Amino acid sequence: MSQLAIDESTLLSERRIGALLRWAQENAGIPGAVFPFLASMAGAALLPGEATRLRVHDVTLPEKGFGEVRVRAGESRSVPLTPEIVGVLRQWIDQAGLKPGDLLFPGERGGPLASSVYRKAWKQACGAVLSGEEREAGVGERVAILRESCLDLWLKAGVPVWVVAEWAGLSASWFAQRYPHRFRVEDVELDWEHLAKLTALPDSLNR
Repeated sequence: MSQLAIDESTLLSERRIGALLRWAQENAGIPGAVFPFLASMAGAALLPGEATRLRVHDVTLPEKGFGEVRVRAGESRSVPLTPEIVGVLRQWIDQAGLKPGDLLFPGERGGPLASSVYRKAWKQACGAVLSGEEREAGVGERVAILRESCLDLWLKAGVPVWVVAEWAGLSASWFAQRYPHRFRVEDVELDWEHLAKLTALPDSLNR
């Protein structure tokens, strides 16, 4: 197995991600930008540094349906936003009174949201939501696990790996090494009858 392979047990399930985000949203002691920041990482597989550099004009947030975020760090790419994340961001922009050129996730004193702030909030959320056993096993140790878990969930949902690679700004081969549990041969379901028809020899060769 590749040394790049992630420990599958450290990935967050949809239920765990939802519980962690809910805690960040409902806890009055957490700065307002933290919840939408974490939600964007969890829903668009953003790196923390990518998310902190986003500006309001980098996101397209329609009233209905999927939106889009344009990540300009490194080689620019577009990533879809689910209607749920679109709603979170629309509400946050309205609540914070942000303008198109403003940072999407500003710190309380101006400038980008500080890593010390979102890491502290993330640590508090993990302490409140995860069990002691989970924390000892390294679950939620890094806030970037939200990105890792999002990528894994996209693969689990059946999004083609080359599409996930484009959204993430990575190569398709990287995913085979990082998430080998999503590429097990024994897990592949083949339509053998259809395969036989596609590869059948011409009738003339069977006479």
